[in-house]
Amino acid sequence: MRHVTVLILSILSIHLSYSQIFEIGGFAGGSNFIGDVGKTDYISPDAPALGLLLKWNKSSRHSWRASVIYSDLIGYDFRSDDPKRIQRDYRFNSNLLEVSAGMEFNFWDFDLHSGRTEATPYIYSGISAVKFDDLYFNNGVQLAENTSSWAFGIPMVLGFKTTFINSFVLGLEVGARYTFTDGIDGSVPKNSSRLNNKFGNINNNDWYVFSGLTLTYTFGENPCYCPN
Repeated sequence: MRHVTVLILSILSIHLSYSQIFEIGGFAGGSNFIGDVGKTDYISPDAPALGLLLKWNKSSRHSWRASVIYSDLIGYDFRSDDPKRIQRDYRFNSNLLEVSAGMEFNFWDFDLHSGRTEATPYIYSGISAVKFDDLYFNNGVQLAENTSSWAFGIPMVLGFKTTFINSFVLGLEVGARYTFTDGIDGSVPKNSSRLNNKFGNINNNDWYVFSGLTLTYTFGENPCYCPN
């Protein structure tokens, strides 16, 4: 039985290595926060964001995708268009690390071995887990608990990509992340003893947005995108 299992795994590994293609690369751009502190603009990068990407192209129309992105997320009330926020003048700064996995869907066929320049819009979604600093405010001043928390979220990404110089793919994307927490900006402290420090709209969870460029290198054998 052990030998049969080894044989099956060997056949599967050979099949995968010759029937799929992979991409590995990076993301570089900016981040902006949408919550109870700072601006409420949907796309307005104000802090750098860097990350790593890995894709497993299952066909010319869809790929499995995983990423890790880091940003020093910030929010400043004085940059808001809301007079009340400007007068309040709160500001926060949090180290944010996101791990995400899901599916990327191409609007048009994107065959990396066609020999032609390929280009397509795409969307990506899945699930994300984000790590952020535990913050709270006292008399308008941001303070930190010296701890961090994790929260799940849903990435919603729209982008455009094209083949670029031999085995490289260049993309431009904007991705909003809805999170299942209202505490990234410190408006809802994690420590129950500081619940009197809550402020803002506690019925709305936090969002953040990554906007930028992706550059990936493709490798693997020419896949067969043929119907069964």
